[in-house]
Amino acid sequence: MTNRLADTLSPYLRAHADNPVDWYPWGEEAFAEARRRDVPMLISIGYSTCHWCHVMARESFADAETAARINEGFVAVKVDREEHPHVDGAYMAAASAFTQNLGWPLTVFTTPAGRAFYAGTYWPPEARPPMPAFRDVLAAVREAWTTRRAQAEESADAVTAALAEAAETTASSLPDATALAEAARGLAAREDAEFGGFGGAPKFPVATTLRFLQEPLIRAAAPEAAAAAERALAAMADSDLRDADGGFFRYATRRDWTVPHYERMLTDNAQLLEVALDAGDEETARGIARFLLGTLRQEGGGFGAAQDSESWIDGARSEGGYYLRPVAERAALEPPAVDGKVITGWNGLAIAALARAGAALGDDAWIAAAAEAAAAVLDTNRGADG
Repeated sequence: MTNRLADTLSPYLRAHADNPVDWYPWGEEAFAEARRRDVPMLISIGYSTCHWCHVMARESFADAETAARINEGFVAVKVDREEHPHVDGAYMAAASAFTQNLGWPLTVFTTPAGRAFYAGTYWPPEARPPMPAFRDVLAAVREAWTTRRAQAEESADAVTAALAEAAETTASSLPDATALAEAARGLAAREDAEFGGFGGAPKFPVATTLRFLQEPLIRAAAPEAAAAAERALAAMADSDLRDADGGFFRYATRRDWTVPHYERMLTDNAQLLEVALDAGDEETARGIARFLLGTLRQEGGGFGAAQDSESWIDGARSEGGYYLRPVAERAALEPPAVDGKVITGWNGLAIAALARAGAALGDDAWIAAAAEAAAAVLDTNRGADG
């Protein structure tokens, strides 16, 4: 079996290089092999700091018997969603036709042409109703492809047509101020009046929503809706969702912001820095800046994509164990790994947030860090022709 992932740039792909699954990276070689063998593709999408991606890898992709079934019946493709956001976005949209529980790992079964005919997220090695066992899913998909292929192709055609229709009917004009204010009031109507924020469990910071509610237009036209952003930030900042070092976790598994999912994303924290700044919450803003500069900043000045939820404690992988220890005890532990990929757009969020915050709060070191990160991104990604 050829190891095609060991020399890839993605830490997520490299983490799967030793799996018994015969993985291909995203590319034409995988599609050509699926056409040659006339088998469906199993496209597994995730990222290096994703807890449930780790779990499924340990339970299924590292298991020899499960891997043998994958290799026999499918061409397996491993995709880092942070390297190929367009691939992730397209298959996430397709997966919505099969499940409402969208997230990562995203597992998509496609024709050799790449058209999805079935999809899901995490599947366990043994059935946990209502979730079937992953091996049973593999068997059912393979049986459908070999004995009911026309039905599988029809499903793929239907998904493709539905996505194309949705793209065609997307509004082509931007909403006016009245429509935006009405949208903000609609969001505020969904506020959790008891614990702040929006939705039930799991509960996310939804930084983009908070930034929308803080827009000057919304503050002027719908001030009662805009206030929901400040209430959400205050609730999150005073909860388990924020670590002692000032950085925010990706989401809470309970409605009251407790029992976090412990990975920490550059995107969330960069945007929440701007939320804190516009809310006038200097203490929270300074904490986020400390996390960005102290944990995610990479050699050369750019910012890594995320910090893992898991780390090694007492010889075993632990989700959140590091963060549950008092700060004074952490110095003796290996911290959760940081995915050091310097993603241009995500760095743009951090650069803007640090520059604004540094100017507003009088911290020249933040402005200097933003400038250094901008230079690092430009040096890495701009060609000789400019």
